[in-house]
Amino acid sequence: MKKPFLLLLCLAPLWLRGADVWVEAESFRDKGGWVLDQQFMDLMGSPYLMAHGMGQPVADARTTVRFDQGGTYHVYVRTYNWTSPWHDGEGPGAFTLSVNGHRAGGTLGTAGDAWQWQPAGRVRVRAGEATLALHDLTGFDGRCDAIYFTTDPATLPPAGGDALAAFRRGKVNPTAHVATHEGYDLVVAGGGVAGICAALSAARLGCRVALVNDRPVLGGCNSSEVRVHLGGRIEAGRYKQLGNLIKEIGPTRGGNAQPADYYEDDKKLQAVQAEPRITLYLNCRVTGVEMDGRHITALRAQHTETGEEMRLGGSCYADCTGDGTVGYLAGADWRMGREARHEYGEAAAPPVADSLTMGASVQWYSVEEPRPCRFPPFRYGADFNAGNARRVTMGEWTWETGMGRDQVAEAERIRDYGLLVVYSNWSFLKNELKDDAFARRRLGWVAYVAGKRESRRLLGDYVLKQDDLCKHVFHEDGSFATTWSIDLHHPDSANAAQFPTGSFISVDRHIPIHPYAVPYRCLYSRNTDNLFMAGRNISVTHVALGTVRVMRTTGMMGEVVGMAASLCRRYGITPREVYQHHLPELQALMRQGTGRQGLPNNQLYNEGSTLGEVGEE
Repeated sequence: MKKPFLLLLCLAPLWLRGADVWVEAESFRDKGGWVLDQQFMDLMGSPYLMAHGMGQPVADARTTVRFDQGGTYHVYVRTYNWTSPWHDGEGPGAFTLSVNGHRAGGTLGTAGDAWQWQPAGRVRVRAGEATLALHDLTGFDGRCDAIYFTTDPATLPPAGGDALAAFRRGKVNPTAHVATHEGYDLVVAGGGVAGICAALSAARLGCRVALVNDRPVLGGCNSSEVRVHLGGRIEAGRYKQLGNLIKEIGPTRGGNAQPADYYEDDKKLQAVQAEPRITLYLNCRVTGVEMDGRHITALRAQHTETGEEMRLGGSCYADCTGDGTVGYLAGADWRMGREARHEYGEAAAPPVADSLTMGASVQWYSVEEPRPCRFPPFRYGADFNAGNARRVTMGEWTWETGMGRDQVAEAERIRDYGLLVVYSNWSFLKNELKDDAFARRRLGWVAYVAGKRESRRLLGDYVLKQDDLCKHVFHEDGSFATTWSIDLHHPDSANAAQFPTGSFISVDRHIPIHPYAVPYRCLYSRNTDNLFMAGRNISVTHVALGTVRVMRTTGMMGEVVGMAASLCRRYGITPREVYQHHLPELQALMRQGTGRQGLPNNQLYNEGSTLGEVGEE
């Protein structure tokens, strides 16, 4: 069996220019209790380390660096006071830096109102190796992007943007070798349920596949990092064999915000590793595309720990990133926000188009201890009291932030507000409410990877709309069945009125539908010739996204994309030409499915019973 591609960790994470030493925090050998956060690389150009201890200081992150020249160095740390959008004054993410066991300067991470280079004092070092350590003081998400040592304080790096990106590249990898991996029939970006199913389906039909995922685990929102259940149904609609792949990779237990083992990360990984035609690139984030006219020729990716860069070349590409990252970089047509009612004749659309999207959830839960336990006071701008506190021991999908904000450009702020309200509410319950129901409870898990519902939607030859779903419009290329009701989320008005900082509780409105076969034409780009998409970024309106976005449904999208990719390989054609010239063959594949048959269907859960159960095709 062919082994998945694995990247070696860099053993010397530093780069020298004269008397300068640059250290990327993500390349620390021993990260201790700090977590690697890559979610905002598109904005920052780099991942960072975060001390996500839920109010308890985490273990030190440590590494060694080499100083070719001894002397006195000025030290700067790129960090961020993450509560500054809502609170004036010092923030909670305090940490320190030590060099060879000696603290360098004062407390970091609590000042300013943007990512910035914070002075960390001066250190005197000898030539040779030195040990660095990041020491967390609070457990409240202090963050470190990079550390810069220089003998000349006038050479402070740029604050951000393109200037910092150029400076970073010059320090990190000025003569970078870009490893090229070519010859793939399908390159899949995104290792959520849609991406896994696309890769498995294509591989089982003879394609050589690259699967690129920017996290160390597969599953996306249905992983132990985000913990969202698989919504929707399989064995419905025209092609009831679609979705058998979900039986292979889906967890046997359901529910949101449950213990990590509920989500069975290993089951997903083992399914991918068992396919000899799949090469797996974990911890690799797509950072660019190479184009020849309207045709993608390669994806550029970067390893999130080592910074190693690579090119992945193939015949077809599948954007399963959720944010439509590949399509955006390739110049594919896309849309974000709500369409006006007149554009597609949708009764559920607003009269005027706007930027409102469904939000992102930071889920959490608490656990009970044998005796009372404390939680540090946390008041950083979101003020809770007896009248507005949420007297709950867990928070799942309704804890939703960022509706009305840009889910890509403001993604870090959206996630951070989710953290802010979880900690602030819990602090009130523990320290001010004086309710014995919370005395022995502590935070057991708080997500730091946000569970997004909506951002960019890539536009295909057909845009699915409300009338298709509610009037059951027939399309000859109907494919996977969407079964969830049209489920649209809005900010809770009462919650919004109580918090000037912004709503963090959502309400939903369901419009029932019958199982509906979504056109295949929604699964490929209308202006990027060899680009498929599967997941919440397919060609639908905001209203129609309310049904297709749940994960059993997105898994079936991926399965159809893998089938179509196999036809592209067989005939040397584009995704559009599958529809134009080979639709009967695609339909034959959908009747057969690519998952193992005969497995029990423990994937029956469909929330709310708002779905029409009759009239299946």
